[in-house]
Parts: sequence; structure tokens; C-alpha cells
Amino acid sequence: MWKRFCNWLLYKHWGWTAEITESHPDKYIICLAPHTSNWDFVMGQLFIGAQGMKSNFLMKKEWFFWPLGPLFRYIGGIPVYRQKHTSMTDAMAETAKASNVFHLCITPEGTRSPNPDWKKGFYFIALKAGMPILLYGLDYKRRLIQCTKTIIPSGNLEKDMREIKLYFKDFKGKIPNNFTIGELE
Repeated sequence: MWKRFCNWLLYKHWGWTAEITESHPDKYIICLAPHTSNWDFVMGQLFIGAQGMKSNFLMKKEWFFWPLGPLFRYIGGIPVYRQKHTSMTDAMAETAKASNVFHLCITPEGTRSPNPDWKKGFYFIALKAGMPILLYGLDYKRRLIQCTKTIIPSGNLEKDMREIKLYFKDFKGKIPNNFTIGELE
């Protein structure tokens, strides 16, 4: 019933489409951009509901208050304590290595405001755990959710991040002025 509702709302009622050409192995990181509005979370949840997928996601701990906290945890939310210097990437990579199935969605900008200095935790989790990164773009102008590229982290952070950012350069977020890939050489 939930899958049917998500399909109806996302595709039929709101007129979105999906172009997904990449395979989804048992373990992967979803790099989702642009992230310019809280609506991105809603769209992501509708998409995974429509696809019958399950994915965990990282979200700042401030969102995990009552009554949202238990709901977010139930649907896969993992709170991020940004003020504490924890080895979250190491912990996530170890969890991924120990799991038979691991799906984690991360928005690399780390904020809904323009941020040219994307967070790199998603990259290091994938690198340490030997997982691919599926690039998912959310384009409000075209009403399109697209995943047509997978990155296998090479260890060359600068080269791989450039390739990742270039993939997202033409996507239009809900609030386009809140998205930037920064200056690329």
C-alpha cells in the first residue's frame, strides 16, 4: 500500500520521472545532490518508497527531537553530532564491512545553503568499505530523479570529487541559488 501511494503521489500526481541506469549491489553509498530544501528529504522518501528500497540516511542530531526522532530512526535515520569529533566515517565503514546489506544516503553539501566545500565523509566510507558510490541527482526543473553514474573510489580524492561534482553541475535544486559545486580547475 505504501509503495502504491508513493508511486501515485510522486509520479502520477506530481509528475516526476526517474531515470535509473545503475545497478544497486548489496552495499553502496548514495550521494544525493543538490540538497537545497527540506523538500529533498520528502522527495527522497517518496522515491525509495515507490521503488520499494530501504536506505539509511545521515541527518543532524537536532532533527531527532520528540516526536520526529523515533520516526526518523524507524525509517533509517542516523543522527550526526557535528560538534563532537567522532570517527563516524570509520564506524560507518566498519558497519558496512560487517553487514551483508548496507545502503546509506548522504547529501555531500552537508547543508541546504550554498556550500562549495562538500563534505567528504561519504567518499571515505565508500573507500574504506570498498563500496561504490551511486550518484543520484534531484532536478526540480525537469522533475527528474536520476542515477546514471557510479563512482568506485580510487583513493585520488581530488580527481574523484571533481568527477562527482561535475555530474551534478546541471541539476536544479528546489532553491537553485542554494546549490554550488564550487570552483573546479
